[in-house]
Amino acid sequence: MAQPEVTIQQGTLRGSTATDLRGNTFLKFQGIPYAKPPLGDLRFKAPVPPEKWTGVFDATKEGSICYHVIKQGILVGTENCLVLNVYTKKLPKDQKDLRPVMFWIHGGAFVWGHGGEDLYGPDYLITEDVVVVTINYRLGLFGFVSFDDPSLEIPGNAGLKDQVMALRWVQENIDMFGGDPNNVTIFGQSVGSASVHLMVLSPLAKGLFHKAIAQSGCATCPWVRASKGAKRVAEIMGLEGTDDKTVYDNLVKKSTEEVLEIQNKMDEEIIPYKPRYVGFVIETNSKEPFLVEEPVKIMMSGKFNQVPFIIGHTTLEGAILDMLKIQTQAEAPDFEKLIPWSFGYEVGSPESKTVATKMKKFYFGDEEYSRKLLRNKYEVLSDIYCIYDVYITTIIQSAVSKAPTYFYRMSVETKLNFLKTHLKIQIPGVCHCDDLGYLFKHFATPEIVPGSVEEVCLTRFVKLWTNFAKFGNPTPDTNDDLLKVVWKPVTDASVDFLEIGKELEAKSNPVTERLLLWKRVFDESPTGKKRNVAKMKGSKY
Repeated sequence: MAQPEVTIQQGTLRGSTATDLRGNTFLKFQGIPYAKPPLGDLRFKAPVPPEKWTGVFDATKEGSICYHVIKQGILVGTENCLVLNVYTKKLPKDQKDLRPVMFWIHGGAFVWGHGGEDLYGPDYLITEDVVVVTINYRLGLFGFVSFDDPSLEIPGNAGLKDQVMALRWVQENIDMFGGDPNNVTIFGQSVGSASVHLMVLSPLAKGLFHKAIAQSGCATCPWVRASKGAKRVAEIMGLEGTDDKTVYDNLVKKSTEEVLEIQNKMDEEIIPYKPRYVGFVIETNSKEPFLVEEPVKIMMSGKFNQVPFIIGHTTLEGAILDMLKIQTQAEAPDFEKLIPWSFGYEVGSPESKTVATKMKKFYFGDEEYSRKLLRNKYEVLSDIYCIYDVYITTIIQSAVSKAPTYFYRMSVETKLNFLKTHLKIQIPGVCHCDDLGYLFKHFATPEIVPGSVEEVCLTRFVKLWTNFAKFGNPTPDTNDDLLKVVWKPVTDASVDFLEIGKELEAKSNPVTERLLLWKRVFDESPTGKKRNVAKMKGSKY
């Protein structure tokens, strides 16, 4: 088969071909620039549209990934990384021959990761005749440093604005690949999931997508928001007391490696009790702001992009913290440091210590931590790092949105659950990130044997997600022998949800004593006394 070619607004691309899970051929166009390289005067700033080229652009290989550390001492990528990949079964005959687009935003705590095939191969999703787009966006300080001085034009959120720019590129070009610009579903996992939710809340992304799927993360999770880090950058560079312009003038001259060294000295810990330095910020001095109000305020007002929305979590999200070396299996949790900073408690205060004691009593009883309490520990980490905020987001948005909200809990365990296997976790539950193996082929994917539990479960998962992309309803066909379930949206009367196990089960009202504990802690907190989520219209929580 000849190499496929496509002409878009920037010029002509030459791609390549590959074979999907079912043995069918699909087309790949990789490493396509969706913005001008963020170098020189554009460093740290919002992206600008890409330039045109002459001749034929080689889109047969992935472009550079964004600069980050993959493990101690190993740095990968470059700053010239604003590229995306497009995968399609065929090129269109005309504008009537267009298919739904699924736009993937990768996770990685805003400091690592990329959209390449060794992590996010399209081999499964492409079987359902959708067009798949994966992207890179700037990470760390390169994508999230912010300054108050408006003349610098660096108010923050550049990495999120990269995602918006990529969505604009999709609107302008995806029809040439057979994708429908009027049927775009954004989806992501972890901080990619939080990014999806932030897109739902951002006026800058209005009209750029039509459905959204948030897997294990949302805008209010304690590891998503950042405090403005310019002051800390100044301290590390020995520029305390200087103005923003002086700090910027010194920072912009630093090499890529030197900027990363500064980032590594910023105590960039993913700990709930304090905000990070890398994450989204509320913009107050921007011509085109990504976000100007707190996420909860936007959600409660209903002034967000009201599109069909899937949101959910795995059963044991907190097990991932072992891999991140934030909480090893042998380490007892510091309950006071698990109280989210957004609750408004002062660490070390009598009120904070009282809450920590209450939490410890609830999860551990009268016992001191030991490995036999590992599941209890993972439960508290799961709840506070992810599950509580995901559930509250579901309640708030479903109460005010005119579009349906679908909630899920993933509990399926097979050989595709890579991280849990890698971490040698012996207790029941699905680790954060272990849903990815059911949507994407990656570097550690085992052989998929036809008819195996792995093949059946990933086929179900793919069908649910692509059904949603096509129809805005994950189970539109009640006679589907593969799914055999109706996934109901959340209503005022009931939090219906789908249990995604080795079988699919429709259930209702997943409120547990664990979630009720966190609700009580929040309601009694300084922040909660000002804003009582339980008073939301229609909320049963």
